[in-house]
Amino acid sequence: MDIPISSRDFRCLQLACVALGLVAGSIIIGVSVSKAAAAVGGVFIGAAGLGFLIFIYPFLKARFNLDHLLPRLGSLRIHPHAGRNCEEAGASANGNKEGARRSLSTVSRTLEKLKPGGRGTEEG
Repeated sequence: MDIPISSRDFRCLQLACVALGLVAGSIIIGVSVSKAAAAVGGVFIGAAGLGFLIFIYPFLKARFNLDHLLPRLGSLRIHPHAGRNCEEAGASANGNKEGARRSLSTVSRTLEKLKPGGRGTEEG
């Protein structure tokens, strides 16, 4: 069953959904006590933001002529600077390995403290 809808009515419906999402998200965040409820409000606001972007896309496309802009953005490439010599790179790699060992031992110590009956827990 197809119901004909005009372009203007469709845009109004889109804008109403965006407004409803923003209002609902703001209310949920405003009255929430827990972080989980605030996260749900954030999801509502994020969905409303996405809806708003979908709503304004035709206007942006007409205003900024995105058909010419988007292919240029897609063809951008990152060109790294000339690399350092091998001696500097080797010393840097050794320093990174040492740093990784240090952080790994810190993580191991922290995990030992968190274990039940571990040396870091004090029962009194």
